[in-house]
Amino acid sequence: MLSFKVEGMSCGHCVQSVTQAVQKVAPKAQVAVDLEAGRVDVSGDDRRDALAAAIEEAGYKVAA
Repeated sequence: MLSFKVEGMSCGHCVQSVTQAVQKVAPKAQVAVDLEAGRVDVSGDDRRDALAAAIEEAGYKVAA
């Protein structure tokens, strides 16, 4: 399980955008988005940097 602190998510559309971005990189991954905590959890063993880049390309900031 990989966890990301993501800034800029505020609604259901954000959840959908982040989920789709992650699944383009890791199609079989399960994605759990917690808007209140600003956290995205991704199951699997995919590369963290590729997933973070996909989230950022969707328009969100991944905290270091």
